[in-house]
Amino acid sequence: MSEDDRTRAMRSPGDGRPLPPRPGDGQRSGGAPAHRVPSAGPGAPTHKLPAATQIPEPAPQTASPSGSPRPGGRVYGKERSGSSPVRPLRSPSDKEPRGPRKRVRVRGKTILMIIAGLLVVLLVAAVGLFFWIDSRLGGIDAALEDYEGRPADTPGTNWLLVGSDSRKGLSANQRKKLATGRSAGQRTDSMMLLHIPEGSDKPTLVSLPRDSAVTIPGKGRDKLNAAYAAGGPKLLVRTIETVTGVHVDNYMEIGFAGFVDIVDAVGGVEINVRADVDDPKAGLKLKKGTQMLNGSQALGYVRTRKGGALPDFERTKRQRQFLGAVVKKAASPGVLINPFTSIPLAMSATDAVAVDSSTGAFDMLSLGLAMGDSPVTTVVPFGGNEIAGGGTAVKWDRVKALALFDALKNDKPVPKEIIDAG
Repeated sequence: MSEDDRTRAMRSPGDGRPLPPRPGDGQRSGGAPAHRVPSAGPGAPTHKLPAATQIPEPAPQTASPSGSPRPGGRVYGKERSGSSPVRPLRSPSDKEPRGPRKRVRVRGKTILMIIAGLLVVLLVAAVGLFFWIDSRLGGIDAALEDYEGRPADTPGTNWLLVGSDSRKGLSANQRKKLATGRSAGQRTDSMMLLHIPEGSDKPTLVSLPRDSAVTIPGKGRDKLNAAYAAGGPKLLVRTIETVTGVHVDNYMEIGFAGFVDIVDAVGGVEINVRADVDDPKAGLKLKKGTQMLNGSQALGYVRTRKGGALPDFERTKRQRQFLGAVVKKAASPGVLINPFTSIPLAMSATDAVAVDSSTGAFDMLSLGLAMGDSPVTTVVPFGGNEIAGGGTAVKWDRVKALALFDALKNDKPVPKEIIDAG
């Protein structure tokens, strides 16, 4: 036994010190380094190394088709019997180079172009809709014709808004449902004068009771709505200009059928009903409180004379209340932005209203903006009654009425005491 063999035999397997090399260790024939530790030879004692220091025995090598050894004993490019094709193992250095991953980026310029394109489309659509509405507006020929003694043009813009009791466009069933009656004549059911100031003051909306006692040119003393029945819009405008001294710039009229269509086109209007209403003549039965009214209910609400010590006075209040509510609803973003409501509304409105020949889409836009500006609302001051037109008519308070109309004529705010009275 050589000295090295004796040294190996005396050392404890777990002392952790390396064993001295034996001759020929670490060399193969031909000078190649060995990949395994050779046995000590026959008759030499064996010692197991600790698990932490044992060197795993490499797997047998198999030559690749090119003759170079590959670890793992796998045949590359071939199939093992009874197994699926085996993909070759590659070291990190053998991986095929990959180019940088392409990331789709949307440039700011592209986004701006998209936004600009959408704005152009919306602008074109808006302009087209504007001219389409303008072409659909029905004109009342020469409704605002000049005549001798007509008041001169006054500052600001004055609209005469008329709701007629025309049954045009209503079938027999609709007339029965809406309780409009069968009258073939045409009268004014409501009249309001809207003044839009030139300055920053709020617009003023004044109700003109239809039963007001006035002097109608060429007809004598009668109720105000008799002017429309006798001479249509022309005589009505002339009568109002004569008794108020206010120059009327624009005229708009709406009948029963159009009234219902507009309300239904905006999905109904919210109204605070201040008292229970039960009026079979107007086809209306409502409970007190805030509620959504459809077209037929809204029509009955502005027509009924039930409620209040002065029914006609209360009626003008409801008419102003309704007009403000329907304009507010029509101008809301939910209606204007949604084409399923804005287009039917435009169609209903242009079919429903009639305007004088000089009134166009720009004027209608101005009207809508003024009504959306929460105008000051009142009624012509009146006190007492008189007999006119074969019946009882409402007599205006001359002093207060002149103060009201002088303020509008001079584009000044209406005195507070007159507004409070209305």
